[in-house]
Amino acid sequence: MRIANHDDRLVLVDEGRYLDVTKVSDGLFSSDIALIYERWDEFRKWAEGQDFADAPTLLDGRLGAPNPKPPQTFGIGTNYRGYIEAVGWPTPEEPLVFTKYQSAITGPGDVIELSGSQVDWEVELVVVIGRRARRVRADKAWDYVAGLTVGQDISDRDAQMRPKTFPQFSLGKSFPGYAPIGPCLVTPDEFDNPDEIELGCLLNGQEVQRSTTGDLIFTVPQLIEYLSGMLTLLPGDLIFTGTPAGVGSVMDPPRFLTSTDVVTSWITGIGQMTHTFARGPVMSA
Repeated sequence: MRIANHDDRLVLVDEGRYLDVTKVSDGLFSSDIALIYERWDEFRKWAEGQDFADAPTLLDGRLGAPNPKPPQTFGIGTNYRGYIEAVGWPTPEEPLVFTKYQSAITGPGDVIELSGSQVDWEVELVVVIGRRARRVRADKAWDYVAGLTVGQDISDRDAQMRPKTFPQFSLGKSFPGYAPIGPCLVTPDEFDNPDEIELGCLLNGQEVQRSTTGDLIFTVPQLIEYLSGMLTLLPGDLIFTGTPAGVGSVMDPPRFLTSTDVVTSWITGIGQMTHTFARGPVMSA
């Protein structure tokens, strides 16, 4: 099953066509996509067998974030083997966890304002939680996932690493627009193997990242077990699962985003996002 946020309304998607859920369900479900995750199991049963024969065509330019108001958003750092090998870091013994704040969420095709001169790209698989999860074992974790989407963990490396003695990842990764997600949400059963999904990123049409989630150090089920062992995961929560090798900050010389760049982020079985950038305003003294 696929859902999307089309013109700020929850829609069910099938082969490029969509159904307005509120209209088709005669008001049973809200048009606000952020509210559907609290009723995910009920919604999935309703969605089975819906008829798309006369459904209109989905328009990519009118898509928003599959959940623009997540209760909690988690990011996972240094979580691909290829990434840590490229930078020469040791394999982490536990996930490196930070947050991205709700005001950073944006859609799959929006213009993102740059916060400085050291802004980097990070394509990521993003997990959306569909059921309240507390102390969930890894072997049951996929049962708590509503779906998967494409994400970019846009990162201001200068702000992220300030102060150098105690870096603040969350602030440097939460400027407005620094958590774009989309273009749709796809349920795990749509994938042959949800633990082996290909993803990648293009900068101005040139490939800079490509890997599969089979290279994750901590898999999606392991992350859910770890996080739910610490706190309660809520319906609609987002987990940015980490990025593969190929980010700009570790290039020689480093390569950061400018207002002339175009970043395309893709995941097989989900789709792609394309973002352009604008020069940020100069702050007054």
